[in-house]
Amino acid sequence: MTELASKYPELSGKVAVITGAGRRQGLGEMMARRLAFEGVKVVLTDIGAAAGDNLPANAIGTSEELEQIAAEIRDAGGDVATFACNVLEPSEVEAAAEFARRHFGALDIWINNAGVGYLMQPIVEMDDDKWDTVLGVNLRGAFLGIKYAARAMIAQGRGGRIINIGSQASKSGFPHASAYTASKHGLVGLTRSAAMELGPEKITVNTICPNHITTGLGAWQNAHFSEVTGKGHDKYMEDMRARIPLGRPGLQEDVAKACAFLCSDEASYITGESMNVSGGEEYH
Repeated sequence: MTELASKYPELSGKVAVITGAGRRQGLGEMMARRLAFEGVKVVLTDIGAAAGDNLPANAIGTSEELEQIAAEIRDAGGDVATFACNVLEPSEVEAAAEFARRHFGALDIWINNAGVGYLMQPIVEMDDDKWDTVLGVNLRGAFLGIKYAARAMIAQGRGGRIINIGSQASKSGFPHASAYTASKHGLVGLTRSAAMELGPEKITVNTICPNHITTGLGAWQNAHFSEVTGKGHDKYMEDMRARIPLGRPGLQEDVAKACAFLCSDEASYITGESMNVSGGEEYH
């Protein structure tokens, strides 16, 4: 895909599905680019359109963004396809797994990246429907992804890799983020149980737990918490950097590197883990 040498040549020809991969500068986009660089055939999925008041078009990956990202990866030499998928709908998640097998002939890697992190309120003000949306996308969506990816991988009989995208909120609590924190803590438990069940099938299941990354969603969070704390943006970001031992917030590339490693043969004996990628900010 580039003149640089692949770090994990064993990934060449593998097939991956990444949910929630239609946002510019998102984690899904960067993981797709990294895996495509390694020779992985990638299926990018996202909802593609508004799906209710709590999933508006301006907060999800649009069909246009999804296709633009795919086109750029193809232009760089990657092999990529797109598929519209709402992770709240079991039939669509199952169809995404089947699409990968039909289009590319296999399913080796499934990345549960779709998530909602913009519905934040104090507990005493949290709307029930917003709570349900966050838990639905972040936790139920991951469960469905694991379920249907595992079925496909078991049918193939050659194992596979399932990676869940957690958060620092998978390990620590944050004010105004009860639903988000609960969903990401739940993802750790789901990962551990799935790893135990699927290990005999040679399927590893792990979670990546990044600290704050200024994606499109991350920029919204910066603005939100700058206002909530009364610090203003510059002071809020200064304080964030000060509490991170490596001195900076995370980058999309940091998660993409961890993802490629967990997909590689070097991580073949790692399962049930929740890997912190936080510059030392989170060490639980």
